[in-house]
Parts: sequence; structure tokens; C-alpha cells
Amino acid sequence: MTATDQWHRLPFAVQLIKLAGLREQLREHNLHDTCDAGGEPPRRPASCRPLHRTYDGSGYDPADVDMGAAHTRFDRNAPLHLTVPEQLPELMSPSPREVSNKLLARRSFKPATSLNVLAAAWIHFQNHDWFSHGRNPAAHPMRVPVEDGDPWPERAMLVRRTRPDPVPPADPDAPPTFQNVVTHWWDGSQLYGSSEAACRRLRTGEGGMMIVEDGRLPEEDSPGMAGVDRTGFADNYWAGLSMLHTLFVKEHNAICAMLAAAYPSWRDERLFQTARLVNVALMAKIHTVEWTPALLDRPSVRLGMNVNWSGLLGRFAGRRLGRGEVLSGILGSPMDHHGVPYSITEEFVTAYRMHPLIPDDWEIRSHLRGELVARTDFTPLQGRGTRAAVDAYGMSDLFYSFGVAHPGAITLHNHPDALRNLRGMFGEHLDLAAVDVLRDRERGIPRYTAFRRMLHRPPITGFADLTGDVATAAELAEVYDGDIDRMDTMVGMYAERPPTGFAFSDTAFRVFILMASRRLKSDPFFTDLYKPEIYSPEGLAWVERGRMADVLLRHHPELAPALAGVRNPFTPWRRPA
Repeated sequence: MTATDQWHRLPFAVQLIKLAGLREQLREHNLHDTCDAGGEPPRRPASCRPLHRTYDGSGYDPADVDMGAAHTRFDRNAPLHLTVPEQLPELMSPSPREVSNKLLARRSFKPATSLNVLAAAWIHFQNHDWFSHGRNPAAHPMRVPVEDGDPWPERAMLVRRTRPDPVPPADPDAPPTFQNVVTHWWDGSQLYGSSEAACRRLRTGEGGMMIVEDGRLPEEDSPGMAGVDRTGFADNYWAGLSMLHTLFVKEHNAICAMLAAAYPSWRDERLFQTARLVNVALMAKIHTVEWTPALLDRPSVRLGMNVNWSGLLGRFAGRRLGRGEVLSGILGSPMDHHGVPYSITEEFVTAYRMHPLIPDDWEIRSHLRGELVARTDFTPLQGRGTRAAVDAYGMSDLFYSFGVAHPGAITLHNHPDALRNLRGMFGEHLDLAAVDVLRDRERGIPRYTAFRRMLHRPPITGFADLTGDVATAAELAEVYDGDIDRMDTMVGMYAERPPTGFAFSDTAFRVFILMASRRLKSDPFFTDLYKPEIYSPEGLAWVERGRMADVLLRHHPELAPALAGVRNPFTPWRRPA
């Protein structure tokens, strides 16, 4: 193992140096533009830089009006020649269902005891902001074989193919590309939508406010979407998303009220757009300095994420020392794409496959006394049952229940049963663990050993090198016929022994350390335009002073006893004595 690969075993100060060097190495070698494959229209300059977030994410870069907009391509962290999708028979070798049954299926619940279930809901909430391949209504789905004796009721699992890029590469030898149907920016599109039409139907039209009825978001009235909230992005909806979508729409409205009191002459659109800027920046801050350190609980990472946000010297209301990142953080520093136009990458999607976080068995407890109110499995909490579940248990008890319960550990043999037997809102019957494996193969994600090498990790020669566990190594060898180069990337990342304090693998962390800062550094509203003239002094102060506990207690003050003394709201809350 190289010193860079074993960075977490080094002295604290050396860890920081190694992590900074690793990020620079990844910036240099692991940002690849799929526009180079041709097919997309040429880059067009923006007529002017907007002073607020646009509805579809266009116009953020003066030289490229389409950069990061909805319905533009995912890029890659892997070199393009490594991203060729697999075809039959390799596409089904080994069968994704076999991988799910033998390596991913939950045998008994393995908890992540340092976290709470709110952390699981949070990452799903954020993922909906960052990426979606959309739905593909085309015929000819992929047929995942089902072995004799498998309890799956159908003879094969039918999985719709990923929606193809409407503008395929011009080079016939180039790997296929795929579009992100939501904006690539960290812009709250899960709340606000990725088009003006989608956003307008969520707003009252007065005072910048968004629609909240009797403390809840209204019910979605689109075909096939009954039982979920009307919001910016409601696919794969469940109670955890309903809680956080509702919470941050209420936070948006609280920001509007604050701004309207400070600036009574401002009209609806300016109040809305400024409140959106503030709300989005607060969510990004919570993710950066609270959620991430909860999942990557090492002093070097905690310091690194705080330096990313506010620098070594900290900052108040946007004031910073100089233009560099180290002293005053990325916020307010100059925008920089590091030589490659910004977008979310396919490998980033893979690194965030964290379905084992979801428990199968749920205890709903009273926030007042902590006693058990109900037991349920996951199925009634999701899909068309979402709003009914929230109505039955109430937001306060749900937040408390999420706060005191543990999610699952992100590891082999811990994928939730409910997601391996999922009846979707549009008639699909899927094993989501098998689908995750298949999606990576279909989208040209290199298999694990190649994925690991392209992220500058040393090679491994045997399954035991990866897991350190003889029994697990034997199971991997059986499924992959002894060929470690055939092991799927998600499986390899789940099999790794993560660094102490990490909830996910060091390999996934490589993608994270690159893309986490890139989402901030490439966005003008976190860099050049993060200033009082854009956010207002009051808006910047709201962000700089705000934490997740502040948001929770602003809208649910009844949770104060459970949060008293809790350092990080994504770690277990207090139970009554």
C-alpha cells in the first residue's frame, strides 16, 4: 500500500497534507468532459450572468450558457475509454439477481451505531437535487435472469433501460452518454423543480412564499402520483423525504418573512429568489459541515470540510481574508472549474449508492415520552403510502423516531429486504440491489479493480486483500468465479474495510473528495456571487449562523429536549431518562 492510500494511518497534520494532495491529483486526472465525444451543440456564451439562480440551471458560466443546466450530459471521473457499457453476455455475468441474493441480501440488520436514520433520509433528499437519469418509456427492457429455486415470483426481472441521450455522441466509436434531467448544480431543485413551470406551481405568488397547507405540502395531482407531496422532485418518495421537503419549504418561507421585514419594498420574485439562494446555501452548509463529518468521523475530515466551507480563520456574514480557499474557504472565493466544464459525473452517482442505510423494521416513538407508538416495515412508509404514514404518525414523532434510531451499515449482506422486493408506483416489480448492479454495468462504470486503479489506489490481487475476512472472500470468489477483475464496483466498495470512523469506503471517498468541493467551487453563487449584494447581509448572516438544529427547532420547537446536548443532529438524539 502507498502512503497516499494509507493516509488515514498517518499523523494528523500529514493526513491533511495527503488529502490536499490527493484532491489536486484527482482534479488533474479524473475530470473528463463527455462533450469531447461530440454530438452536443457548441458552447454558447451567456448573454449576461444572472443575479439569482435560474429555473433550469442555465447561464451560470459566462462562456457556456448550458453548463450544468437540466437535460445536459453527465460527465465522467473515469477516462472515456474505460466507460464502454457492457453488452450481453457480460452484462448479465454474473446475474445481478445472483449478486443480490448471495452478496447483498440482508441476513440480519447491521446497524451504523454512530448515526441516526435522519442521516439516511438526508442523503436521499440531497441526491434528488443532484442527479436523475429520468424515466425511459421505451420498450424492450433488460431481462435479468432468475435461477431455479429463487423466490422471485416471475421467471425474469424486467428492468427498463436507462433513458438514452437524445443527442448521442457524434463519434460512432465513443461510449454512449446520458443526460441529467435535473440541474447539475447544488441549487435545491428537489424543492424548487428544474423548470419555471415546475417551480411556479409550487408557489403562492405572494411574498416569495411556497405553498404550505395546514403545515403540510399539498398533495401531488399528477397522474400516478397520488399519495405523495407536490414538490420539485417526488420520484422514489417516502416519509423521510416528505419530512425534509416539508421542513425546508417551511425554512424557505421563514427566510421570506425575514427578508420582507427587512426590505418591505421587495416584491414576490425578488423575495423568492433571494430566499432560495439563502435556503440552498444553508442546505449545502449543513451537508458540508454536519452530515459529512457524521459519516466520515475523523478529525482530519471534520477540519477539511470546515475549511472547505469557511476556511481556517472562519468568516462572518461573507467577510473573508484574501481570495484563497485555505484561510477563508471556498465560499466567496473565485469560481474555478479546474480546466473542465462542470457537471455531475456517472461515477459520482455510483459512489452514492447507499441503500443499506435504510432499515426494514421501524419503531415509531412519541417525542414527548419516548414510548413505542407503532411498529411497521418500510413498505407502508413509501410510495403512495407516504402522506398517509405522515398523517398517521405526525411530523414530530417521525423526526424523533428518525433521530433515535440507527440506519444500516453500508456493507455486504445488509441491503434492505423491502428494496429487494419493491413494487414501484408505476407498476414495476424490482430488486433494487440487482438494479443498482445492473445500472453500473449498463452505464459503463468500470468494474471494481479498474475503478480503483483509475482513482490512483494500489491494485489488489485477491478477494482476501479487500475484505480481510476469509468467509466473505470465499463468497465473493464463488459469485465471480474466482476472477477479481469481474467484481462489480458497488460490491467492492461495500466489501472494503473502511477507515476508522468512515461509514463508507475509501474508494467512494476518492470520488467524494473530488466532487464535494467541485460542486461549490464551480458554482458562482457559492464563489463570485456569494456576497451581500446578492444574498443581502441578512441572508448571509442566516446562512453563516445556521445549523441543522436551528432549522429543526425553528419549525419543531417541541424537539428541543431530544436535541439538547446533541453535537450533530445526524448522530443519535437523546432519549428520555
